[in-house]
Amino acid sequence: MYGGVDMNDVIAAISTPYGRGGIAVLRISGDGAIECADKMFRLPSGRRLCDVAGGSVVYGEILHSGERIDDGCAAVFRAPRSFTGEDTVEISCHGGVLITQKVLESILACGARPALGGEFSKRAFISGKMSLTEAESIMDIIDAESDDALKVAAAAQEGILSKKIDALHDRLVALLSQVYVYIDYPDEDLTDVTSDEAADILRSVLSETNGLLATYSTGRAVSKGISAVICGRPNTGKSSLLNRILGRERAIVTDVAGTTRDTIEENAMLGRVPLHLVDTAGLHETGDTVEALGVERSRQSLEDAELIFAVFDASKPLTAEDGEVLAMLRVEKRERTVIVLNKTDVDMKFAEADFEDFPDVIKFSCRTGEGMDALAEAVNKRYIDGRLDLRHDAVISNARQYAALKRAQEALENALCCLQNGTGPDVAGLDIEDAIGALGQLDGRSVGEEIVHGIFSRFCVGK
Repeated sequence: MYGGVDMNDVIAAISTPYGRGGIAVLRISGDGAIECADKMFRLPSGRRLCDVAGGSVVYGEILHSGERIDDGCAAVFRAPRSFTGEDTVEISCHGGVLITQKVLESILACGARPALGGEFSKRAFISGKMSLTEAESIMDIIDAESDDALKVAAAAQEGILSKKIDALHDRLVALLSQVYVYIDYPDEDLTDVTSDEAADILRSVLSETNGLLATYSTGRAVSKGISAVICGRPNTGKSSLLNRILGRERAIVTDVAGTTRDTIEENAMLGRVPLHLVDTAGLHETGDTVEALGVERSRQSLEDAELIFAVFDASKPLTAEDGEVLAMLRVEKRERTVIVLNKTDVDMKFAEADFEDFPDVIKFSCRTGEGMDALAEAVNKRYIDGRLDLRHDAVISNARQYAALKRAQEALENALCCLQNGTGPDVAGLDIEDAIGALGQLDGRSVGEEIVHGIFSRFCVGK
């Protein structure tokens, strides 16, 4: 049993998307999977599927209640040389909705049970076929919406991050063993590491840990995306900016102020960063009840946003409402804000000095698209570390990984402080243990069942 599920069961699921297609693939895994498939798959030669060598693909008839319903192929994998580490059969049939369901019904009638979401990948993790970071990368590959996201996920699937964590983990385990030798036999010269040398090792591991933590901004941005809000007073070109970023007419654009009365949400790429964009109602005082609700939603969106595009109509002098927007942004939101001076294709009436305390001020024209490259570069600069080779460097990309690595960092800092202050190797040893435990949680060595279940429950059935 693992997480309340019997891991000795034979499980089965459709692994290809629901719907019509050229083929569908159904996966069967577990001790007895080949025997299960043998009951509903008949080879023309009369041989049994149980006699087929691992790593082989054979053609045959697919049966339901002993009758032929389709023909297809069966790929046989024998433990431990399979994705899950268990005996596995993958059956390919024609990709119709009904026939695929019928094949699954036949498999279940022959002794398998329906697989839970992510159960195949969970079994691969439990059997040691992949680390937890490699397992997470599977969903990242499936969900990837950009080349950079795919690079980060592919590198993690190849074990680049896992190997980096393994190396740090092993260095700390070796150091801890030396520390404990010193604690147990303080009067004997049995350890190879002095306090100064131990401190040097901790500094080195801490430096690499800090380097990994620094990759999170880029890894999270390209893999998960950034929440971004477009704001400003009414009729500055907010919806036009949304349409320009999307490359299509998503929002209604008119000369009438207050056209957008509610938030509009879309996903888009800007530069190398996926954005979860929210176009908001114009920020101003209004007596219209519906419009007031939209303005309130706009203000809440600003509080939650990681990135803010503040749009101003540069063809007109700064208004009192513009000033109120700027004043609001300067309070705790300035570093998150990119100022977009729209309509710069006509005479500018703004003084750029009004915005000199904001980190990014972009001259833009929603009509011509001028300034789009500068806007994309401003976003890239904030979230993309150009020194990283996303295909070959270890990169952390989700909050779970970051939190575990952050705990390791804090424990390493405490251990180093103990050695530097002469507190004693026994106290430092406890902190080193904590760091080892945190690294183990990151890659699954010492992670609890609840966390494992939470990760794999996000997977689709059949994966």
